[in-house]
Amino acid sequence: MNHQIENNFSYHAPKEGQVEKYNTIREKAKELAYLLEEVCPNSREKSVALTNLETSVMWANASIARND
Repeated sequence: MNHQIENNFSYHAPKEGQVEKYNTIREKAKELAYLLEEVCPNSREKSVALTNLETSVMWANASIARND
């Protein structure tokens, strides 16, 4: 059995304190998203930046769920 595969493809119920961490990450990312919306012209590059910001939030929250 591969521990990494088992961990990565399992449900991780939130533990004490994790929900607050998830919310903090999302709020900070939202601040940046609004800044990007304000200062960046509508373009493919802006769309990619926002998509990658969403991806960063997802992976940051996964790091907490899987390893915290």
